[in-house]
Amino acid sequence: MPERPEVEVRPGSEGDLAALTDIYNHYIRETSITFDVVPFTVEQRRPWLLSHPKDGPHRLLVAHFPGPSGRILGYATSSPFRPKAAYATSVETTIYLAHDAGGRGIGTLLYTALFEALAEENLHRAYAGVTLPNAASLRLHERFGFRPVGVYEEVGHKFGEYHDVAWFEKRLG
Repeated sequence: MPERPEVEVRPGSEGDLAALTDIYNHYIRETSITFDVVPFTVEQRRPWLLSHPKDGPHRLLVAHFPGPSGRILGYATSSPFRPKAAYATSVETTIYLAHDAGGRGIGTLLYTALFEALAEENLHRAYAGVTLPNAASLRLHERFGFRPVGVYEEVGHKFGEYHDVAWFEKRLG
């Protein structure tokens, strides 16, 4: 597989939906990183894609190899933190990588691009929830200036076990 310098980051599009759904479904089927338990069809995932326009505070960025058959290696999003209006200046961020794309700096590339884009928005805070254990995600969030704000203990039950979620906060503006 080519090294990271050939990887490009761009806004996600309709043509990416099948690959993005496959990436997410891997984490549903194989890990406790997400608490979804039933894989999505592409059609079920379409509203999620459409909720992330190319501009504004709620973004979807994809990392891919350039060219017409460029493989999607992962994605980063900023989504509404909560639905109530007073939360509008806060976002929740997340990253999902293809199962074989970790450890190559792609998460760093995605978060760098995402936070550069968000710098132009009227945002105050970013939040991220990390299911424990997940050392790679903890390192990534700390590298980007997120600070721990608490742990929801045994908040999710998947694969016959309870899982904690650590919450992190980053000042944006």
